[in-house]
Amino acid sequence: MEGAGKQIRFPIHTVGKRKTSVARVWMKPGNGNILVNRKPLDEYFGRETLKMVIKQPLELTEMTGRFDFLVNVRGGGSSGQAGAIKHGISKALQTMDPILRPQLKKAGFLTRDSRVKERKKYGQKGARARYQYSKR
Repeated sequence: MEGAGKQIRFPIHTVGKRKTSVARVWMKPGNGNILVNRKPLDEYFGRETLKMVIKQPLELTEMTGRFDFLVNVRGGGSSGQAGAIKHGISKALQTMDPILRPQLKKAGFLTRDSRVKERKKYGQKGARARYQYSKR
């Protein structure tokens, strides 16, 4: 019977993605510190909504304050980076305890949000926008 009584090896390493952002997340037992690119969470992200996004999986699974996270994030803007970190933390929690998977899956935290900016097309102003048409 594998899985029952299985020893968890820390730190747990996962990768989260969103738009063009990639977050590498390391999770270890601790007291809730989250370091993003060697800076505290509050210092790296100014907006309160982005900090809330990152903490959502921890609050959902009631794991707030039980683990420390070391995060390296690259690419994209602040919103995409926050989404990538949320995805990485969710995957780390699931790796640590597979029982949390249905709860995280139902909330949509394990699904990779693959939406990216559509490319500009030739002969057009943008991805969908056309140049103005004039009959004369």
